[in-house]
Amino acid sequence: MKTYLFVYLGSLALAAMFTPIVILIARTLNIYDDINVRKIHGRAVPRIGGVSIVLAMLGLTLPVLMINNEIGHAFRTIQDKVLVLLAGSVFIFLIGLLDDVRRVPVRMKLLAQTTAALAVCAFGLRIEFIALADWFILDLGWFSWPFTVLWIVGITNAVNLIDGLDGLAAGICAIACAVIAVFSIYTGQMVMAVLMLALLGSLTGFLFFNFNPARVFMGDCGSLFLGFMLAASSVLSTTKSFTLVGLALPALALGIPIFDTLFSMLRRFLERRSIFSADRSHIHHKLLDMGLHQRHVVLLIYLLTLLVTGVGMFMMATRNLGTLLIFGGALALLVLVFRLFGAVGLRDTLAALQRRRNIDQQAKDHRRDFERAQLQLRHADNFDRWWKGVQKAAEKMDFAWIILPLQTRDGTRKTLLWRRKGPVPPDEKLLEITLPLRQRRSEEILRMILAIQVNGSLESAGNRVALFSRLIDEHGLEDLPPIEPEILHLPQITEYSGEQEEITEIKRDIITQMVNNTSEIQEL
Repeated sequence: MKTYLFVYLGSLALAAMFTPIVILIARTLNIYDDINVRKIHGRAVPRIGGVSIVLAMLGLTLPVLMINNEIGHAFRTIQDKVLVLLAGSVFIFLIGLLDDVRRVPVRMKLLAQTTAALAVCAFGLRIEFIALADWFILDLGWFSWPFTVLWIVGITNAVNLIDGLDGLAAGICAIACAVIAVFSIYTGQMVMAVLMLALLGSLTGFLFFNFNPARVFMGDCGSLFLGFMLAASSVLSTTKSFTLVGLALPALALGIPIFDTLFSMLRRFLERRSIFSADRSHIHHKLLDMGLHQRHVVLLIYLLTLLVTGVGMFMMATRNLGTLLIFGGALALLVLVFRLFGAVGLRDTLAALQRRRNIDQQAKDHRRDFERAQLQLRHADNFDRWWKGVQKAAEKMDFAWIILPLQTRDGTRKTLLWRRKGPVPPDEKLLEITLPLRQRRSEEILRMILAIQVNGSLESAGNRVALFSRLIDEHGLEDLPPIEPEILHLPQITEYSGEQEEITEIKRDIITQMVNNTSEIQEL
């Protein structure tokens, strides 16, 4: 126990010593965190505090593991696994440091995390089975590789995403380190206990400078290192008889970051945004919007994390179904926390899923209609066939009307009018646009006026406009022979003087008939 205490206090002292130096270096090199709408702080703060966490942790861990004692002997039995764990964590730290200084694309960071996770798996750090007790062991087989990679990469990014308030990520990770350390001591894993206590001490020392008001942020170098280290360590700390507990305890300790990440991804999916896009709807943002001070939000999340992990610690004293019941109860408590703070709503989620499904189905249907109209217009060799193809496409895409003023070669001005068959509900919203059309061997630009039924979604109407515009752009009038008076044998044609007032009058008549629920216009 003296060694454990020395590791903790020593790493704490090193972190307290290194952090002011790192702050000075960051200020000298002008490495500050950006100030934008997502950020809570309103001043420039150095953002490479993770450097001091890593130096303090490794500065105590490596010398202690090299000592020729019981801990050193235990280290040499699993030396390869521990070294690849540390090497992978340092690699991720360097990627994060590069991102703090130069910015690294999200996909590149994800690739680096996956590569490091695969390297860890290759050295035997895999979740190969899930054991509830000796009588229930689920062998994952080859699936242990993707499962482990998903576990490591998922937790790494969960810690990175929760790093939004002063001291929040550092405090949560400190609790997770303490939980894994207690579990490791309970199961006799001395090496893992040393690693976690060293990391716990470095986080404690760092928090003196990171708690609100923060003098330094850990940055991506710190959050990515912590996430990867904790995720990979939880895999290494599992034993055959405690596999479920060994994974469940860190999962509960990091439950708020994990659930926050899952709900963020779900929210972005429902909003049809990239799951990597940033927003301001994390749980700590929700609590701030409720009027809580930043420091109170952090302390509240600390308390909730301690409560959940405290419940989860009882799993070490239970077996069989009791372990599952405790784990399930702790998970239910986490979900309740997010539900109370408005981070997730079942009814809203189901409604958003239905809305997304409807929009996606409409987009698929309109895409199919576009492709059919595209085929028809591709073979149109005169104006009549082109106009019929345009009308058919407009009908399929829920257009209300089309007005096309044009001029033949003899100078006659005419108006082509198409209106959707049947009545349009008077309360239906319409989106009106004008498309320019160029004629072959003529510099005159025609103006096609379109009205599209919104059908409850401006996004859907916009998609239909985009498809129809592409159709006209690819198969316009310039691809046809010059318009001749004798080929215009279409209905819905009227002569006009070319004044804008007459076009306005045409549209007014159309709307009047729509509102009055009259039959289709034949002539104007």
